[in-house]
Amino acid sequence: MSTATPSSAEAQSLTWPDFFRARKARRRFELFTTIPATLIAGIGGGTYFFSLEGDSNKPIMGIDPLYVYAIAGVGCTGLGYLLGPSIGSSMWRFMHRARLQVLDARERELHRRIVKYRVPPELTPANNPRLPDFYGEKIESLQGYRKWLREQSRYKQKMRWGDIEDDA
Repeated sequence: MSTATPSSAEAQSLTWPDFFRARKARRRFELFTTIPATLIAGIGGGTYFFSLEGDSNKPIMGIDPLYVYAIAGVGCTGLGYLLGPSIGSSMWRFMHRARLQVLDARERELHRRIVKYRVPPELTPANNPRLPDFYGEKIESLQGYRKWLREQSRYKQKMRWGDIEDDA
């Protein structure tokens, strides 16, 4: 496997709509691997911890063992939920390793554009800290990117007009 960066011709072979379709497919794959990871971890942890015998006369850290085991079983479920997207991302990257460099190059380019055009945090007032999709997580298509750009521009314009009115 070559570690060279893709040439501009290779990057051009992946159009933006194709990139967004691949990105959407990756996110869906991550979501769908979260479900079985959560179930497997929950069932496995629950089976293990509920099969342990707990003596209520011997508390664990001052807590009844039944409660400790129940919390540990729920903790295993939560751990499966947290690890599911990472497992899904690794699996997706392994299955698409032939186009991975080109996809990563497009992802870096999209990130550069998001950083360039997003609303600067210093324009946000302290009493309303909500920025419109600061990281561009909801962008799923070329039209979605254009809509994101319009929202960012609209928010910048509102904040600049608001700053002018405050100074007057």
